[in-house]
Amino acid sequence: MANQVVAVVMPQAGDSERIRHFSRAAGLEDDVEFVFVDADSPPDEVVAKCLGAKALMPSTRSMTMEQFEELPDLRHIQVTSAGTDWLDKTALAERGVTVSNNGGANAPAVAEHAIALMFSVYRRLDRQFESVRAMRWADGARGDLDDRHTLVGKRVGIVGLGQIGSRVSKRLAGWECEIVYYDSFAFPREYEQEAGAARVSFEELLKTSDVVSLHTPLESTTRYLISDRELGMMKPTATLINTCRGPVVNESALIRALKDGVIKGAGLDVTEVEPTPPDNPLLDLDNVVITPHLASMAIESTIDSVNFGVQNAARAARGEAPESVVAPV
Repeated sequence: MANQVVAVVMPQAGDSERIRHFSRAAGLEDDVEFVFVDADSPPDEVVAKCLGAKALMPSTRSMTMEQFEELPDLRHIQVTSAGTDWLDKTALAERGVTVSNNGGANAPAVAEHAIALMFSVYRRLDRQFESVRAMRWADGARGDLDDRHTLVGKRVGIVGLGQIGSRVSKRLAGWECEIVYYDSFAFPREYEQEAGAARVSFEELLKTSDVVSLHTPLESTTRYLISDRELGMMKPTATLINTCRGPVVNESALIRALKDGVIKGAGLDVTEVEPTPPDNPLLDLDNVVITPHLASMAIESTIDSVNFGVQNAARAARGEAPESVVAPV
């Protein structure tokens, strides 16, 4: 008979059935009970159904700090995404509650997407797709040949060499790129060598890279990590890629830089406000490729994220140490 509880809080249209499947497949029902709560219920009902749970698996922004405070048994919050910026991890830590992300389960998909954005900006694939669908074939899609490039020989600067950034680096080795990185964390030399990236200062990365690719979580220390000063350090021929979180980049500064030729282009899967407003100038700039924050959208990512989340939440519910705990910053 299960004596530990994990409450899964998400809209009825969410992944609750997938989580049920994994909890059964993992054989967790004997010692850990998974209780499913409709996130669209009134807040007090959500809290009432979560009472007694030692671990929660809430969908993004489905619960508030006030609700967490009403759960005296809560010890762990498990999300199935990479980002945890919507959670006040410092306040939760003060209550003895840890937070884990998906342990890099979506890293391969996001790494692939980042490289796709690099290639798309360099070859303006979005304009080529648009031209063919509009029955114009190549008319209007060719552009200036000097603005079309390969990635061969380009220096790619990776900001954040974690689960995603390291995979970008490993994959780009086959594209004949030079890879450098900056990270506030000091990785072992073996990790750097396996990733195939050389550590440089943040300033050197910005000044010397042909492509700057961002792979850092959104925290107080990384909000507006890229703004006017940083964009001004970059090469006028450089491209900025952002597949992490929109507010890591000061969007107003980016728009100015793109319009004024401070940098050459940008490939973005994220924006400061999502969905981005229809009057966002980024949508009208010829040197920008934007996708709608779907870099991780692959069935493999979903399966791996849910599988990791179920197992990790169960560990926490049993009183074991959870994995992939995000530091309260």
